[in-house]
Amino acid sequence: MLPGWLAMVLLPLRSPERAEVRASSVVSVHRPALPFIVIGGAAIVAGGLVSAASALTPSYTASWAVAYLVLVVGAAQLILGLGQSSLATKRLTGSLIVGEVVAFNLGNVGVLAGTVFSQPVVVYVGAALIVAAQALFLWAVRGGRSVHSPGHSPLRWGYRALIVVLLVSIPVGLVIASLRTA
Repeated sequence: MLPGWLAMVLLPLRSPERAEVRASSVVSVHRPALPFIVIGGAAIVAGGLVSAASALTPSYTASWAVAYLVLVVGAAQLILGLGQSSLATKRLTGSLIVGEVVAFNLGNVGVLAGTVFSQPVVVYVGAALIVAAQALFLWAVRGGRSVHSPGHSPLRWGYRALIVVLLVSIPVGLVIASLRTA
């Protein structure tokens, strides 16, 4: 059986009435993911705009910024937001969501700005905020079975694996950033 959000996307609708019921249930289940969906989607579009703007005079920094905007600020944020709203074992509070959104996005702004303007301290502060956000995302899906997708342990492990990949990439990125500014 598919998790609710994936079933909504993949399974065809058979009648307009079912479409209305499914849409309302997906919105209520994934309301906590809304800020991540909006900001993540905007970051992917921003990555495309930066790519287009820098196409005539490509640079290492512009290429890196595009990849970072699309993969980390965009795609990872979408997966983190949707994943936690599907896998959370307890109700996600507004303060938790605000903390995650603020820490993750301010951290990413810090990493982007610090890299573009060659300010390593700003990159380090941004990285620390992203680590704090990852801790909050992990805490949100603690425990065993989800209310919305019971028994989907592989999805939970996949979600946690994404967080581990992000956490491992932070020190690697910091070393690369330090070497480029040295």
